[in-house]
Amino acid sequence: MHIAILTITFSLIGCRSLKEKRQRMGGLHARFGNTPSVAVCESGERDRHEASEWTFVIIGLSKRDIESQCSQIEEKLEHGVDARMVKVEREFI
Repeated sequence: MHIAILTITFSLIGCRSLKEKRQRMGGLHARFGNTPSVAVCESGERDRHEASEWTFVIIGLSKRDIESQCSQIEEKLEHGVDARMVKVEREFI
């Protein structure tokens, strides 16, 4: 069993409220949290309007599978949220 922790920090340029932030970042739990091998949460920058940090914990049988899932998550986020990824960190346990 292998585990990866993927932490992504986003910049939400021009975001003026927490409500707007939720709308722009909305749906991450629904999109990724339903996958049995992925857990997701907003892990930082909760009170800032123009930033957001999300952490994904991915579990798999091989490191290669986990790396593939991390890449898929990053790609979907790059095109699926109204924000810019400014920092991506991967940690394997």
